[in-house]
Amino acid sequence: MLPPLLRENANFRRYFLGQAISLIGDQISLVALPLTAVLALHATPGQMGALTTVALVPNLLFSLHAGSWVDRRGDRRGVMLLTDLGRGLLVATIPVAFALGHLTWAHLYVVAFGTGTLSVFFYVAYGGFFQAVVRREDYVAANSLSHGTRAFSFFAGASLGGVLVQVFRGPYALVADAFSFLWSAYFLGKIRADDPPAEDVAQAGVLAGARWIRRNGIIRAELLGVATLNLFNFVFASLYLLYITRFLDMRPAIVGVVLGSASFGALIGSAVTGRVSRRFGVGPTFIAGCFLFPAPLVLIPAAGGPHGLVIAFLVAAETLSGFGLMLLDILAGAIMAGVIPQPLRSRVSGAFMVVNNGVRPVGTALGGVLGTWIGVRTTLWIGTLGALAGLAFLLPSPIRSLRDVPEVDTGVDSAEPAKSGSAGSAGAGSGTG
Repeated sequence: MLPPLLRENANFRRYFLGQAISLIGDQISLVALPLTAVLALHATPGQMGALTTVALVPNLLFSLHAGSWVDRRGDRRGVMLLTDLGRGLLVATIPVAFALGHLTWAHLYVVAFGTGTLSVFFYVAYGGFFQAVVRREDYVAANSLSHGTRAFSFFAGASLGGVLVQVFRGPYALVADAFSFLWSAYFLGKIRADDPPAEDVAQAGVLAGARWIRRNGIIRAELLGVATLNLFNFVFASLYLLYITRFLDMRPAIVGVVLGSASFGALIGSAVTGRVSRRFGVGPTFIAGCFLFPAPLVLIPAAGGPHGLVIAFLVAAETLSGFGLMLLDILAGAIMAGVIPQPLRSRVSGAFMVVNNGVRPVGTALGGVLGTWIGVRTTLWIGTLGALAGLAFLLPSPIRSLRDVPEVDTGVDSAEPAKSGSAGSAGAGSGTG
């Protein structure tokens, strides 16, 4: 039986159906693209770090201007639909080039940069469009459903990706991801919702979102906390697949199962986040997720001994980390949707992404350098333990006292100077994470 939100909200149901397949395709690519680099192009640690970095650099280059452009244009659904189509076509060129014998590192870098750029525009548009299709009282439920599907995709997509890579070789597995983008575009095209109106941002400029974050104490603390977590997590992620395939001797199918095991913890996390946050509060549960997501990953560089024991360590790390990730992501999305004014949403999303996503290429580049300089395993230790430093920004912040999803903070207008007291609502326990 369908959950009430999917039965009653046709627009969210269409979005949910489109993303369900798209998320599985994304997980296939998360396995297939790096393994294509490792197995087909014989990647070095530096090249692995560079490939991930190229895909993430657009967050740093374009997020602010993308947010301003989307707020000015107004058609967020149209932006999301076109970027889905573009990403599908770009990904499809990889298996075609491989089949013709012309797959090169330059091609992978171009596709990684292109899909990364289109993803920036997709996600800054999504920030405002979510508020158009979901009521405020349904933010946690909608995020739980979306992330529950994401949790399932961890297992279905990653496991399927590992099998497809082993059976068909890496590049051909990417056909599934190309198809998934077209599927997502189809369902976005069927959504009928009033898009938030375009804004006159001439006076506010591209920095309006950054100024709003600076004045909102809770969003500011969240950004600093999760950006620190992401910086070190991407140091770890840049070398993770290389480490478990080359140093721990994991076959592609086993890699898929290991990565897919995160779905078990994530499915549990998506199912219980609402109840846990009602019991302990939105803020404390979010902070717990920021600890439980990176902490279990220390088991990966610590893994040793018989092959079966190593696999057990990897599965345990992924399962526990997946649980923490759901606490973090579901509540982060719900809180931001609750507190950020709709006219500013794309610009705030863009400013948030500049920092939060912008540190990711820094992390992957640093991972590649450190992996070459001090060794892959030592770099993984730095990535796992360093991610916990993000708690230093979260624990003393007003996030710790948040009980519920906050009301919209309208203390800062999109095109006028900030009014006095604009940061006060954040400190009063009604702000965002």
